[in-house]
Amino acid sequence: MAHDGQDIVKETQVILPDLLALTKGGVTAAEALLSRATAHVRARLEVDGKVTGAAIEADQTAAHGLAWVATYVEALRQMHGWAEGLEAAGKFGETEQLILQIAFGEYLWQLYGGLPMSQGEILRLQDLGLSQDDQRILMAHEVMTLTQSGNTQAARSRLAQIIRDTGTSGIIGESGLDDELEMIRDQFRRFAVEKVEPNAHGWHLNDQLIPMELINELSEMGVFGLTIPEEYGGFGLSKASMAVVSEELSRGYIGVGSLGTRSEIAAELILCGGTEEQKAKWLPGLASGEILPTAVFTEPNTGSDLGSLRTRATRDGDDWRITGNKTWITHAARTHVMTVLARTVPDTSDYRGLSMFLAEKTPGTDDAPFPDEGITGGEIEVLGYRGMKEYELAFDNFHVKGENLLGGVEGQGFKQLMQTFESARIQTAARAVGVAQSALDIALRYAEDRKQFGKALVEFPRVSGKIAMMAVETMIARQLTYFSARQKDHDRRCDLEAGMAKLLGARVAWAAADNGLQIHGGNGFALEYQISRVLCDARILNIFEGAAEIQAQVIARRLLA
Repeated sequence: MAHDGQDIVKETQVILPDLLALTKGGVTAAEALLSRATAHVRARLEVDGKVTGAAIEADQTAAHGLAWVATYVEALRQMHGWAEGLEAAGKFGETEQLILQIAFGEYLWQLYGGLPMSQGEILRLQDLGLSQDDQRILMAHEVMTLTQSGNTQAARSRLAQIIRDTGTSGIIGESGLDDELEMIRDQFRRFAVEKVEPNAHGWHLNDQLIPMELINELSEMGVFGLTIPEEYGGFGLSKASMAVVSEELSRGYIGVGSLGTRSEIAAELILCGGTEEQKAKWLPGLASGEILPTAVFTEPNTGSDLGSLRTRATRDGDDWRITGNKTWITHAARTHVMTVLARTVPDTSDYRGLSMFLAEKTPGTDDAPFPDEGITGGEIEVLGYRGMKEYELAFDNFHVKGENLLGGVEGQGFKQLMQTFESARIQTAARAVGVAQSALDIALRYAEDRKQFGKALVEFPRVSGKIAMMAVETMIARQLTYFSARQKDHDRRCDLEAGMAKLLGARVAWAAADNGLQIHGGNGFALEYQISRVLCDARILNIFEGAAEIQAQVIARRLLA
């Protein structure tokens, strides 16, 4: 960007003056850019006044690129809101100011010059049909100041020094959450430090199931009933509390942070779609952890195309018999109930013929993982995300009680599942934030301890710069995640916001893990070092709960509707 030098703060000044005014102007310019980009993409995809799924599919680069631009704009909006809240509370200190200006400096530059949708896919504004005249929206004084003087070497070095001085026992910078949520964070951070982190790498290397003793402790702490209403034995807490708990447990180990995911999905399914009898029967046990569930949706040849599932359920008197194959079923062996999506309406080939079942099973053992008649399974060996194990399942006339058809109505399974996606993606975004924070924790310790050429690695600008950017992007993903949780807590539709949080959070986690491994050098490639596990764990976040491409597709459809 060309600029008048008089308008730009000198690089010798680390923190920009009038920072909140600058970021407010940056948000305004970014929003104007998004509005113009949306209009351009809609115009090129619209036929007879409508943008169809087929049109989006035919021009995925533009459509998905728009989703990414919208995600960046929302992230910047939430970062500015975070900073305003801290300023009002008297908590907008040097650390937070540096995080804010580096975030705006980097993300505004990426919007202008090239936004990474993945390692090999850089989205440029001309891909959306924007001309140079359109892009001049970003020539605003605030944007130019932030891009030229926000994310400087001096700012990154200063932030890295603060991180070195304070360590990472908490998080880097104020979260913006209230005292109650911070108390919850502290409680689960202590638990993770004492009970999870010392054992996580061993569980991973040995491909072990997380011990039941630890799961029982989590049950006693209320992890599985956080958001279940009190009338059903839960705590009735917010989705924001779920996000904080998931974040801190995943910071210890993603396997532990993910234990509550299946309970969250099962509870949401029952709360939204179950009968009163089903709620009374299942929710108290889910809340207490006495009932461990697993989600049985994906099939070998369908992936994200859930509407084309082939597993079928046929009537057997008042009951049902399920036949078919499922794959990528997490924690399948030692759970008590399966939420199974199966086709009950004959002669259908789309989502309208699907129904959801609460299929009871007997928890398995190492010797007999699936002891019930009509179900067999085998473990899928995986790079990371261990601790619960992944399975392929085969059903052959597996018996399900008639009373366990969710809601007592056929053909509602897909709709019932869609109602859970907001919470599941918020929770996944929180897991991603935890993994990113874990990568930062581990990388900083190594960079402090490892000496090269007479000084610690962290004293080299390229290394300290990586540490600083890991902290900044983790905070960006964190604020986007908390925003989506707040939207859910206020009963607002938030599939767009949850999708954005998951989309960006997954990329941030992978980047943090990759940078953390790079800081370790050759040692990072050795299995004995924890960062190798974090890298493997981070990679799954861009795939499950909606792959990045599917997520971008969903966001684009909402934006262009």
